[in-house]
Amino acid sequence: MTPILEADHLSRELGGIRIVDDVTVEVRTGEILVIVGPSGAGKSSFLRLLNRLDEPTGGAVLLKGVDYRQIPPRELRRRVGMVTQTAYLFPGTIADNLRFGPLQRGIDLPPKTIDALLIQVGLAGRSEEDVTHLSGGEAQRVSVARALATTPEVLLLDEPTSALDAEAKSEVEKLILAVVRQNGLTSVLVSHDLAQAGRIADRVMMMSKGRLEKIGTASEVINAEGTFR
Repeated sequence: MTPILEADHLSRELGGIRIVDDVTVEVRTGEILVIVGPSGAGKSSFLRLLNRLDEPTGGAVLLKGVDYRQIPPRELRRRVGMVTQTAYLFPGTIADNLRFGPLQRGIDLPPKTIDALLIQVGLAGRSEEDVTHLSGGEAQRVSVARALATTPEVLLLDEPTSALDAEAKSEVEKLILAVVRQNGLTSVLVSHDLAQAGRIADRVMMMSKGRLEKIGTASEVINAEGTFR
């Protein structure tokens, strides 16, 4: 399968410490790659390098074979979208949040498109609702819809369910799977939950101390008992 996103000896150093250390990996088109590892392993730091929210101090990232430093940052972050652990929504309505990204490119999303996005994330008919009224799970659904509104090719998700209760976590996990498959997206997801990785990953990438330790199917990387092999 052709890689859509490639990290080539990617590193980031802060204060003399390599928080991401010489990571080389190909993300295959259409796959869900889940990054796991202990706290401080560099998972989120690596994810932020993939759409240049942070700047690498070594190596490169290629998007469809093109060094992403040749791509304007706004275009890069449209094509490689991000959903964070906590849904940081803009003040206003759900529709206001979905319109924001496209408006940066001079595109005003029509109501029909907003409605279609909200149907995908299970919030049909709620476009004019103020975001202050949303639960944590609903806010995360809006965050996913907002990322989809920019028509990304790759969706990055940084522990998108870790701040949710068990019921909302299950709902958002199922939503992510459905959205990624329905839209033909490639996804890279950071998770501290090995069971979750086993449920949703096409491949699992294990990091430790900033380095890629192992990559393969969930059964190759994770024991049945929910620990690393």
